[in-house]
Amino acid sequence: MGAPAPTVVLPSLLGVTVRRAMIVGRISVLVGGGMVAIYSAGFGFGGALFLSIGAVVLPIFAVSGGLGGAMVFTNDRMKGVLEYLVAYGVSPRRILMNAILASLAQATVVLLIGVAAGTTTYLISGNTLTWRFPEVMLLYTFPMSYLTVSLMTTVGVFWTSLSSPRTGMNSPLGVLPLLGVAPTAAVLVLALTFSAYAQQIALAAELVLAVVLVNLLLRTNRLMPTDRMLSSA
Repeated sequence: MGAPAPTVVLPSLLGVTVRRAMIVGRISVLVGGGMVAIYSAGFGFGGALFLSIGAVVLPIFAVSGGLGGAMVFTNDRMKGVLEYLVAYGVSPRRILMNAILASLAQATVVLLIGVAAGTTTYLISGNTLTWRFPEVMLLYTFPMSYLTVSLMTTVGVFWTSLSSPRTGMNSPLGVLPLLGVAPTAAVLVLALTFSAYAQQIALAAELVLAVVLVNLLLRTNRLMPTDRMLSSA
C-alpha cells in the first residue's frame, strides 16, 4: 500500500480578508470616521452629554463603518471565489467568521476615532475623567457596537448566500445599515423615555442581541449551505 497523502493545512485567510475589507469598505470607514469625529467632538464640549447620549450614539457610527466584511463576501460570491474556498475545505462558518472579524476591525477604527475626538474636547472643556467613562465604554459602547456590527454582517452574509447572485439584484448591502442602527436607536429612545432604567435597558438590549447572534451562528450550516456558495456562472 502507498503512503497516505499528507494532510494539507489551510492558511488563515483572516489577515487577507481584513485588508480587503479595509480597501473595499474604505468609503464607509472614511465617512463613518469623519462623522463620528464631528459628533463626538460636539458631545465632548457638552460635558456630561459625552458620557450619556454621546456614548449611546457611538455604535451607530460603528455600524456605518463596518460594512466591509459583507461587501467582501458579496464580491467573492459573485466572482466565484467562494467555490474555490469551499473546494479546498474552507467551511462556511470560517468564511462567515472572517467576514465578521473584518467588519469588527473596521468598526474598531471608527470607534477609536470617536472616543479620541470626544475625550479630547471633553478634557479641553475642563472636565475630568472619572470611573463613569470606562464603565460606559466597556459596558455599553464597545459591546453594543460589536454586537450590532456582528449581527448586521451575519444577516448580510446569510441573506447574500441565499439570494440571487446576479449583480445588482437582491443585494442586502443597502439595507444592512438600517438593521445595525435599529437596536441602538431603540435603546436611545427607551433610555430617554425611561431614564431611571437606562442602564438596565442597555444591558437587556445587549443580552437580547447576544442571544440572537449566537443562535444564528449555531445555524450557519443550515442558513449558509455550501451549495449556495456557487457563482452565477
